Amino acid sequence: MKSIGEILPDIKKRVSETPQGRKRKTERGELMRFFLRHLNYSRKHDGLAPMTMAHLGTVLEKIPTKDLYYLKSVCSQSKNFSKKFWWELDPTKHPAK
Repeated sequence: MKSIGEILPDIKKRVSETPQGRKRKTERGELMRFFLRHLNYSRKHDGLAPMTMAHLGTVLEKIPTKDLYYLKSVCSQSKNFSKKFWWELDPTKHPAK
């Protein structure tokens, strides 16, 4: 009986070409990593435990990706990233007109 390597000689080549580490990079995931990096930086200086990706995912779960780009631009322009981030996410701060 022939081995799989003999039947498919270039399988080792295809396996070695797959990217290592995170294989699925999405734009939403990259935005979440951006927010996580900035929020954890300020949390560390305040003496708080770092926020996890899972917790941030639940916080941002109902927000569409296009709105995350807006949130990113607004928070990046502010002096205090974390304070602006949490203020923008609080619906009581934005009364309906």
